Amino acid sequence: MQPYEERLTAPRSWWFIAFLVGVATALILLPFGTLPMLGGLIGGAAAAAVVVSAYGSVRVRVVAGSLVAGEAKIPVSALGTAHVLDRDEAAAWRTYKADPRAFMLLRSYIPTALRVEVTDPEDPTPYVYLSTRDPEALAAALGAVRAQ
Repeated sequence: MQPYEERLTAPRSWWFIAFLVGVATALILLPFGTLPMLGGLIGGAAAAAVVVSAYGSVRVRVVAGSLVAGEAKIPVSALGTAHVLDRDEAAAWRTYKADPRAFMLLRSYIPTALRVEVTDPEDPTPYVYLSTRDPEALAAALGAVRAQ
């Protein structure tokens, strides 16, 4: 079995933006003095960093016969064919091809994705869309679990 685990971390530019939020907060508090300005720099940057970290902490894993994507845990037996999506196809499935009933673990800063059909007749979800940096490896891990 090929284990698979990926953390969909936020890009480096977002961390720079978090720092700029701290600078902006410091500038807003500058008229109140040096100490409030420093507090604004530290507090604003820390609050923005918490938001960026929380958004970028989602994981995609294949463990114990299940696909775990964020808060969702789907048995591999309930999944069908996996379709590797390149940059253009992933953009299409995020926009005009998207089904509102689909489960989408979407991170727009990751250009590639994997779309996996849901075959469980009890589940109204037609497919699972997962942003991933390595869709081929995720598809291979799902196939290896299914083959067991």
